[in-house]
Amino acid sequence: MATLKVEDLSISFGGLKALSGVSFSVEKGEIYSIIGPNGAGKTTVFNCISGIYKPTGGKISFKELDITPFKPHQVAQVGIARSFQNIELFAHMTTMDNLMLGRHTKLKTGLWSGATFLTPNSRAAREEIKNREKVEDIIDFLELQASRNQMVMNLPYGKQKLVELARALALEPEVLLLDEPSAGMNLEEKEDLIFSIRDIRDDFGITVLLVEHDMNLVMGISDRVLALNYGQVIAEGSPADVQKHPEVLKAYLGEG
Repeated sequence: MATLKVEDLSISFGGLKALSGVSFSVEKGEIYSIIGPNGAGKTTVFNCISGIYKPTGGKISFKELDITPFKPHQVAQVGIARSFQNIELFAHMTTMDNLMLGRHTKLKTGLWSGATFLTPNSRAAREEIKNREKVEDIIDFLELQASRNQMVMNLPYGKQKLVELARALALEPEVLLLDEPSAGMNLEEKEDLIFSIRDIRDDFGITVLLVEHDMNLVMGISDRVLALNYGQVIAEGSPADVQKHPEVLKAYLGEG
């Protein structure tokens, strides 16, 4: 049974077809990448899966649950988290505070209980401690200790991308959607990111769906790759097979 399944996904904006009949499935524990030139529809697929866009046709299933009509918060609640191509952090808050906000789907304390937070043994206080411990684990995992108490706006762009990845992990997802996670990173940061994504899969058991322009990263980390062009699937398979596919060479690499 596929963890995530997309069937005949289509969406139009005005008279423009952004996606047309896109289908693929992602197995549990896979690192599955979507590639294609600018405007191919990669981020649009992510926006449909995460509930930001409502497709005009097709179906999206998460562990056989139809999530096609779900809103973003409902998608997050069932176990799918994402990062964004354009950073969507709270710039005037610290790294720690951004990650704590990422724990919102795990909060069980209501308004009345939260009002008793000043009591050390209150449910709200215990919940706060538990969530902070989880966030500290993520900070250690991604080596963000030096950025813990810094305002996000003061961090380099590549580090902000890492904070966004950390916030997505704070939701404890089963599936993680990463949209251009290496954008703005230098070579060393990209190499560290490769190890981090593998560890996210291997250590946390999280299935990873990746949109990325860096072909070296994609080919070095992916179990399978899907190539899009003009909103349609042009190839799917192993990284080696997709990389040498004539339609991919023509559309994505400008060859053929």
